[in-house]
Amino acid sequence: MMKKKPSVLLAAMLAAAVICTGLTGCGRESGSGGELTKVTLNEVAHSIFYAPMYVAIEEGYFEDEGIALDLVTGFGADKTMTAVLSGEADIGFMGSESSIYVYSQNPDDYIVNFAQLTQRAGNFLVSREPMDDFQWSDLRGSSILGGRKGGMPQMVFEYILKKNNLDPAVDMDIDQSIDFGSTAAAFSGGQGDFTVEFEPGATTLEKEGAGYVVASLGVDSGYVPYTAFSARQSFIAENPELIQGFVNALQKGMDFVQKHTPEEIAESIEPQFPETELEDITTIVTRYYEQDTWKADLIFEEDSFTLLQDILDEAGELEQRVPYEDLVNTEFAVKAAGQ
Repeated sequence: MMKKKPSVLLAAMLAAAVICTGLTGCGRESGSGGELTKVTLNEVAHSIFYAPMYVAIEEGYFEDEGIALDLVTGFGADKTMTAVLSGEADIGFMGSESSIYVYSQNPDDYIVNFAQLTQRAGNFLVSREPMDDFQWSDLRGSSILGGRKGGMPQMVFEYILKKNNLDPAVDMDIDQSIDFGSTAAAFSGGQGDFTVEFEPGATTLEKEGAGYVVASLGVDSGYVPYTAFSARQSFIAENPELIQGFVNALQKGMDFVQKHTPEEIAESIEPQFPETELEDITTIVTRYYEQDTWKADLIFEEDSFTLLQDILDEAGELEQRVPYEDLVNTEFAVKAAGQ
């Protein structure tokens, strides 16, 4: 395969990582059950899409495993990856395509994925008018507010378009210039015929009467390894017990989601979203719950990794195929699933 130029996203991540020198490492702080180990987790966004992780936080599962979790929102995979590469964060939570981008440049201490959380895309297509019989072909000739080039939201969107015999570059106008998290406001302000939205953006637009959800990218793309937890090789090698405890806590969150109703899940994670009404949290959780968004375990299967690389390749973002066994470690997730 002919090699392509490294993405602008990758260059930005690596440059920022070089500049950033603040190292955190694992600190210790006391808790009610004894000393807890502080772990800094940088998440790509703070979204109900990641409900099992917030269940684990709110139900005290991390403390049960001896972990004091410091949750930081990166607001973008590039920023989250930069935090992990620099040591500013111990663990990153983002699309695993970022680990592939970094590995392609052969850094000394590349990023390894050790737990997969979501198995479907978490965004929705929103139109200005209700469309009960929406077909993807209805997008032909329209203007759409899309996602950042090289990011999973945009790549999955383009993957769906191509599956439906549409050319993203020819058959429609996709605006990729709007910052992550600002597309709903832009759409509400009159830009675009359609917008691709995460929650709570999609539900907010519906409540305002400014838009209508007409399709789920998660349903139409099929099972995709959308988000995963990752860390530097060296951090995992030096802290295997800590990583195991972290994954054990996440698995308890996954088990909770599998065994409880959307209403119960919403009540558990409500403190994480103080600006969102419980009714709206429940609506969003139900939407994700019914489309089988969350895995029953955290094991990142090889078939999923292959599909991810297929999507990257089709989007023109893959320089070369990378080995599954280098970028994915399943030992912690397998052990947690059997606890």
